[in-house]
Amino acid sequence: MVKKGKGKQSEEDIKIPPSDIFIFPNGDKYEGDFCQLSDETISRCGTGRHTTYDGIIMEGTWENNKLNGKGKIVHPSGACYEGDVLDNMMHGQGTYVFTDKSIYEGQFNENRLEGEGQLTDPSGQVWCGMFTKDSANGLEFKLNM
Repeated sequence: MVKKGKGKQSEEDIKIPPSDIFIFPNGDKYEGDFCQLSDETISRCGTGRHTTYDGIIMEGTWENNKLNGKGKIVHPSGACYEGDVLDNMMHGQGTYVFTDKSIYEGQFNENRLEGEGQLTDPSGQVWCGMFTKDSANGLEFKLNM
């Protein structure tokens, strides 16, 4: 069953079964679990998948109407993140695959590569070290013999 929304995403005032498909006024679509709050508004909670009108897919555990806990975020470009998520942001331990197939595995802070991590470039070379929001100075090449 598909429900059409009215108003803001977080302030819907229609009754919805605990698990369903909901299409927002802007064209976003959410498939998964809902909670009905005491004021009878709905909130995404539990397990679900949210697809934005422009093709970003966010799936995993929802709490307080946001992706929180373990999750996966896939961009239309093919870039993909899988790991810890806080309030819809890459935050904590995770893996990000870039469009050029480079892979970063490590710490994230509010959508930024920040902390200890490892970057594998498209040719398979591995670079390890500390990443910050502005740079990754002092990365060490990891030689696999």
